[in-house]
Amino acid sequence: MGIFKDNGVVYKAVDDVDLGPDSDEFYLRANVKAPRMAGLLVKVFVWLLESPILGGILLYFLKKNNLIHKLVSFAELQEEPLFVPLHPHHGNEEKETICVEAHAPPQEKVEEAVNCVNNEEEPTLPQPSFHRWTVLDYATAYKSGETTPTMVAERFIGCVRESSSEKQQMSFFINYCVQDILRQAAESTLRHQRGEPISVLDGVPVAVKDEIDCMPYPTTGGTKWMQKVRECRNDACCVRRLRLCGAIIVGKTNMHELGAGISRINPHYGAARNPYNRSKITGGSSSGSAAVVAAGLCPLALGVDGGGSVRLPAALCGVVGFKPTFARVPHQGVLPINYTIGMVGILAATVEDALIAYAAIAGGDSSHHSATTVPKVGLPLLKSANYMSADIKIARYREWFDDCTDDIKACCSNAVAKLSDKYGWKTVEVTIPEIEVMRLSHYTTIGSECSNAIKSYLQNVKKEEVGWDVRVGLAVYDSFYSNDYLNAQKIRRRQLQFHEKIFSIADVIVTPTVGVTAYTIKDDALKTGELDYINGAALVRYQIAGNFLGLPAVTIPVGYDSCGLPIGLQFIGKPWSESLLIYIASAMQALCISACKKPEVFYDLLTKE
Repeated sequence: MGIFKDNGVVYKAVDDVDLGPDSDEFYLRANVKAPRMAGLLVKVFVWLLESPILGGILLYFLKKNNLIHKLVSFAELQEEPLFVPLHPHHGNEEKETICVEAHAPPQEKVEEAVNCVNNEEEPTLPQPSFHRWTVLDYATAYKSGETTPTMVAERFIGCVRESSSEKQQMSFFINYCVQDILRQAAESTLRHQRGEPISVLDGVPVAVKDEIDCMPYPTTGGTKWMQKVRECRNDACCVRRLRLCGAIIVGKTNMHELGAGISRINPHYGAARNPYNRSKITGGSSSGSAAVVAAGLCPLALGVDGGGSVRLPAALCGVVGFKPTFARVPHQGVLPINYTIGMVGILAATVEDALIAYAAIAGGDSSHHSATTVPKVGLPLLKSANYMSADIKIARYREWFDDCTDDIKACCSNAVAKLSDKYGWKTVEVTIPEIEVMRLSHYTTIGSECSNAIKSYLQNVKKEEVGWDVRVGLAVYDSFYSNDYLNAQKIRRRQLQFHEKIFSIADVIVTPTVGVTAYTIKDDALKTGELDYINGAALVRYQIAGNFLGLPAVTIPVGYDSCGLPIGLQFIGKPWSESLLIYIASAMQALCISACKKPEVFYDLLTKE
């Protein structure tokens, strides 16, 4: 497209940008120039995009009108590119934290995590009228003989079949194997009968996003073709570590095709539906993983977070979503859709469950180029947590924080105020410049990496096998050039410098998790998927720093909108500060869990009938 030329923004030096609350930096809201499309309209749009001449012209104007050219492609920047968000560790260990060697066996790390969680003191805060069964609930039920892993597995299978019925059509799973689930459960039951469970995860059902290798299942990535061109031969590292702890891997959860969208409407495997309202989306792309936790089928599930793909569905489904620092969890065995953006994350019923799962899967991987950068695994002492004694500073960029629906703004503002009122934590008002620039740079990066990663696969795949909405995404991804990608990496370094300055005066950054709550699944999207970039931009508005900059982040449910749909609050931390994030999330959960509501679709695997 050399015949076209746009004038790009000339960015001033990082040191000349004011990050204070009274900064004159302009907050640019996402101004998406793309109408919602589904059904026949998407098919026509695909035909235009894939035509040799019209496609190139259309793609040029799409990028121009959505400011990618101005803010990214033709921008002038002083920074050097930062291609991989690997972070050095400076040896600082947090207070009230147990540090475990990164290469310690997962069972040992889980045992340490349980020691951090167990609290024999009487609860002083209101207890919820409804709560999902946790990892420790399962362990207690097995130890007492109240139930067995086999009994739970049988209930699980029955509930999954019920959820897949014509009446419910929840579409939680792409694949599950009854025989394999029952085999794992029988082995776990024998261990419990002998009084020799491997860990508290022994016999606990755990689901896995179908972007992560997990035997005996093919890895589809939400497609109908990936398993034909890429064979799954072994468990991913994170799955293997969970198995070593005795967890029952119950199947592969539904996801947006190739993770290339946020609605989680998959024309091949059905639209995963929100347990709080079956007519609403779950959010993508780790949608099935969030939904099975929300619906009570599993206390834990694994996802992959490339653009909020763990935190976003967690918020929409009212569960905890946790994404560690880049390279904290080995990426071995995860579908290679992108290289520097996606990270394995955890969907959990509670913060404590997220901590236990994190202990199991975190650590180094000697086959990974970044293995030497991974520090010890920090586990916060939640059992002795005195939140009032902590001196925590929370950064908030008010204009960005408030760029959401009124219900979300009110709920999240109230949650932050509770932290201040109850624990005396300070809120520091700041400015985070160029938020929209970061979003467009992240999109350019993830699109370029995805296009590069799957190009060889697509040579052996018929176009008709790829979903219509994903074909639009792939056409856009394939339109990025080296200049687009290189400038995006310069912006990555620039944004990291901004965030480092903010973290020099605050411990974490707080935001709502999403800008809108779950919206309605429309019939015209069920067979073609949909393009809804306006809602998409609102859903990922607060997600990008975690992925683009490789920072850890966690979302906690803090309330509901006027329609009863969940709202999440997010904390973004410094590199390797997972322990502090879990500690803060635990404090937030303690103040909000009593208001937890039961979903419309919920399955109880532990209560005797």
